[in-house]
Amino acid sequence: MQLGEVWGDTERGHRVGCLDSTNSEHVALLINNKKAKLAIHDPPYNQVTFEKLPTKEYIKWCELWIDNTLSVLDSDSSLYIWVGADQFDNFQPLPDLMIMMRTKPIRPRSFITMRNQRGYGTQKNWMAVRQELLYYVKGKPPFTPQYTNIPKKTKGYYKQVDGKLTENLERSKSKYIAAGNVWFDIQQVFYRREEHVRECYCQKPLKAIERITSASSGPGDLIIDFFSGAGTTLLQAEISNRVCYTMDINPKWAELSIRRLLWYRNTGKTGWGRQDPWSTDENAT
Repeated sequence: MQLGEVWGDTERGHRVGCLDSTNSEHVALLINNKKAKLAIHDPPYNQVTFEKLPTKEYIKWCELWIDNTLSVLDSDSSLYIWVGADQFDNFQPLPDLMIMMRTKPIRPRSFITMRNQRGYGTQKNWMAVRQELLYYVKGKPPFTPQYTNIPKKTKGYYKQVDGKLTENLERSKSKYIAAGNVWFDIQQVFYRREEHVRECYCQKPLKAIERITSASSGPGDLIIDFFSGAGTTLLQAEISNRVCYTMDINPKWAELSIRRLLWYRNTGKTGWGRQDPWSTDENAT
C-alpha cells in the first residue's frame, strides 16, 4: 500500500488505510461519513515514525489524532487509549496526556492496568510488568460487565435481599470473578503463541481487545483504530462480528493488518507464531 490508499473488504465491510491519523482529510477518507461506537487506539509510546519527541511535542501530536477521533465518534460512544508510563522519564507521557484529555468533551471512566508476565528492571528496581489503558466515554454509551475465567470460591459480603440474608455467591450474576480495572488474567503475547506477529513490539493480546469490544460495543457496530500495527483490533472485530475501520501511516503495518485478516480467513489461525508473515502463500489476496 501507499500513503493515501484505502482497502475495502468486500466480505465484511472492514476498511484499512495507509493514512495519517493527524490528518483530518485522511480520517474522513477512512470513515466515509460513518460514526463509530468504539475507538481503540494503541499509539507509539513517544515514538513518532521512530523519532523520539520531547513530551510537549508528543502531547501536541496526540491531541491531533484525539480531536480527529472525537469528530467521528457517535454521540454515545467509548474511547480506549493504551499509553506508556516511562519510569525513567517521570512516568511520561501518561500524566501529561491525562491532563490534556481534561480539556476534551469526554469523561474519564476508568484507568485500567494489564499485567504482563514478563518485564524489566528486576535487579535495581521493581519489575515493570504493567501496561496502562485509559477508558473515556462520550455521552452515555452502554457498558456490558465482563467476567474472567476464574471461578468464585470465597463467600462473604452478606446483606438482606427481599427479607433474606444472602451472601455474594448467591447474588452473583456469574460463577466467575468479574473483570476489574487490573487485568491479571490475560496472557501476554510472545513468540510461542499462535497470535504472535513478528516485529510487532508491544502487540496487544486478542483477549484484551475482545474484553473491550464485548464491554463497549455490540454486534455490527463500527470500531475504529488509528494505529493498526499487528491488526489485532481488525481481527478481533472480524471474530466478534463487528466492523473495523483502521489505519496506519506505515504501509508495512497497514498491509500486514490485511494479511492477518486474510490469513485467519484462509487458515483459522490468529497469527503466525514464529513464522514470517511475509513468506506464507495463504496471505495472497
